[in-house]
Amino acid sequence: MLKKARKRIAKTRKQLSKKGWKFLLAGDGMSIRTGRFFIESMLVGLFTGFVVVAFHYMILAGAWGAERLSAWGARWALVVLPPLGAGLGYLLIKRFDSLEHARGTDSAILAYHRRHGYVPPAVIPVKSTASVLTVASGGSAGYEGPVTLLGASCGSLVASWFGLSARARRILMTAGLSAGIAALFQAPLAGAIFGFEILYSSSDVEYEPILPCFIASAISYTIYAHFVGWTTLFQMPEGFRYDNGMRLLPYFILALVITFGARFYISFFRATERAFAGVKVPGLLKVLAGGLATGLLLLVLPEVRGASYDVIERTLSLDAGTASVGWLLGFFFLKAVATSFTVGSGGSGGVFAPAIACGGALGAAVGMSLQSLWPGMGIHPAAFALVGMAGFLASCNRIPIAAIVMVSEISGNHQLLLPAMWVCCISFWLNNDWSLYRSQVHNREASPVHQL
Repeated sequence: MLKKARKRIAKTRKQLSKKGWKFLLAGDGMSIRTGRFFIESMLVGLFTGFVVVAFHYMILAGAWGAERLSAWGARWALVVLPPLGAGLGYLLIKRFDSLEHARGTDSAILAYHRRHGYVPPAVIPVKSTASVLTVASGGSAGYEGPVTLLGASCGSLVASWFGLSARARRILMTAGLSAGIAALFQAPLAGAIFGFEILYSSSDVEYEPILPCFIASAISYTIYAHFVGWTTLFQMPEGFRYDNGMRLLPYFILALVITFGARFYISFFRATERAFAGVKVPGLLKVLAGGLATGLLLLVLPEVRGASYDVIERTLSLDAGTASVGWLLGFFFLKAVATSFTVGSGGSGGVFAPAIACGGALGAAVGMSLQSLWPGMGIHPAAFALVGMAGFLASCNRIPIAAIVMVSEISGNHQLLLPAMWVCCISFWLNNDWSLYRSQVHNREASPVHQL
């Protein structure tokens, strides 16, 4: 009797085990291909995370070296170092024919639409070094353009290791692009959204890379934060929140100012690019001329150097009101001009971080002006600076959703999401098809990828 009971129990366990496996494997969602993309996206995030960590320490080393050189003569260093660093970065990239047009985010977008997602692996050591030379020496540019290209190269390289198709390479390249932004800006959610939103100038997005972007961004951010720290990129005092419906009107005014400010930024940058492209001289001379022009601007306002993170922190602090409206507007104008000279001449660097700085300065200036006009409204320049950053990114870079999330993640303030939504949508809509990135296409139907 006992033996029969044991046999029945064993038989029941076996049947349950089979049914359990059938349940887990049931449906169309479970497949080898799905599992491979999951694993490969994790590898892209892992690879990109360590690359961005190395890039971070290269940035710190470059900043330390620039400080030592500047200590020998602060005034002449402001003028001499930018063209020197930009020239060395240009020569380094020029040494590799496949990297001649490796500009940054624009090149990653171009690789998605027209190069089957292929980004040369030489981008990783060469582009990172060239960008550190350019930005650390005083060039007005950011590190996000290079880091998107580094991440895209990591994704492309992982696809090559596994011998995947062009379609899979595009997906992993986009995941790497997201992972780079997620790590360096310490904004995993915004970084993930950035990857599949940046490809188009309209509100269209790519659907296939969405889950790989989230997986790769989570892994890369975790690795980066483990080495660098888990704090937000910028610190913003608490207490700024949206708790008065009447403030939609001041924020609407901010959206209008941001729209025209973004148009100036894009127009001047494009005009500078065309002007340098039209001059029939060697590329090195163009980069040196752009670096020298940037150095002369540093004599007027040293704060425009690099990514201007110190100015961003100032606009997000309680002391944002200590800067005058005139100084903030002057910084916005000179930052846009200096960035155009640095990057538009052919220097290695990104235009994303300078856009954040410009948006913050413009937002703080508008906030200070409206604060004096409506003292009882409870307007604070720091809140307008944060929302201005989001609106400027949405308008210039055509990434409204990522911009809304990113400024909250990099500042640690999630109380201003509603005004950020309001300003981002308005500025994005009003600046339809005005974009910093030439490689963006309008929508999926306009992409060569979807015309095959």
